[in-house]
Amino acid sequence: MFGRFIAFLYGLVCYLTFLVAFLYAIAFVGNISLVPKTIDSGPAAPLTKALIINAVLLSLFAVQHSVMARQWFKRAWKKIVPEPVERSTYVLLASLILLLLFWKWEPMKGIIWDVHNPNGPTILMGLFWIGWGLVLVSTYLIDHFGLFGMKQVYNYLVGKHEEPPPFKTPTLYKMVRHPLYLGFIIAFWATPRMTTGHLFFAIMTTAYILVAIQFEERDLIRFYGDNYRRYREQVSMLFPLRLRKR
Repeated sequence: MFGRFIAFLYGLVCYLTFLVAFLYAIAFVGNISLVPKTIDSGPAAPLTKALIINAVLLSLFAVQHSVMARQWFKRAWKKIVPEPVERSTYVLLASLILLLLFWKWEPMKGIIWDVHNPNGPTILMGLFWIGWGLVLVSTYLIDHFGLFGMKQVYNYLVGKHEEPPPFKTPTLYKMVRHPLYLGFIIAFWATPRMTTGHLFFAIMTTAYILVAIQFEERDLIRFYGDNYRRYREQVSMLFPLRLRKR
């Protein structure tokens, strides 16, 4: 029982670390001055140096986030990390790498666009908040606490057997297959003042999302089979628009 309680505490710490990273990400991307460093704050480094450092930081997150999410890695990883805390450990490492990215990010301050129209900034900031709201709502529609490891450690604590997640398409998932990723894309691009550094961040993260979806859907097809194949044929990937086949 003591081991189960320790696993639960560990999962809770991992979840709280995720919450800190998630909230910081909103302020970081949105240049909200409530945090010590944002995507455009601080002195600008030489462009080449900034590009290299920022590319390495984004690549580090992409590699960790994608490789550790693959089934073949999970099977090997569970030989080292106990299964009840496997998801929590994944969440913890992803959160720590995100915090490292925020800490070491080098701003690039060239201006790509700067919206001065009275309504423009309001609309773009509204989209920014809608994007983050879409991310959060999407996690709750599928299984927020399971996605971030709390469900697994709680079930382990109370001795409840964990069933494989059923295939379901609640609300937003009936319109697009990946509303969570759509929310990130909206949040990363919706800004009244786009700098070179912000543009680089938005391009790289969007490219990563498009690649990550392909790997994720392969795993989903292996797990859910024809259910997911039919779903993929009927519902568009990111935007609620599907061209009819002739």
